[in-house]
Amino acid sequence: MDRIDIHVEVPAMELKDLTGNSAEEPSGSIRERVTHARFIQLKRFGEEGKVTCNARMTTRLLRKYCVLDADSMELLKQAITNLNLSARAYDRIQKVARTIADLAGARRIQVDHLAEAVQYRALDRSLW
Repeated sequence: MDRIDIHVEVPAMELKDLTGNSAEEPSGSIRERVTHARFIQLKRFGEEGKVTCNARMTTRLLRKYCVLDADSMELLKQAITNLNLSARAYDRIQKVARTIADLAGARRIQVDHLAEAVQYRALDRSLW
């Protein structure tokens, strides 16, 4: 399972949620953010050969483009230790955090981006 970047549990929706008029982000807006994030990644990796997106980063590129501040590094260390995550998960979390930062339009990975990426490792936890 540590070869899969994002794991989430999706519980069944309740009828009231299906029939309600909640104000969710429109698909067009989401599409614009994704398109912009992909453009950022293509630009970032333009000189890096065959790499075109964050998921394809090598270890060298990971160290170059996923620099973490002290708080983020501490959070990642705690997640790896407390959730007993693999070295592969360590790299994957950073790549997902980089993508979350790109979607948010942030130049650097921030602690909230990293925290969200850690949450997407649900199947690595002993919940099952």
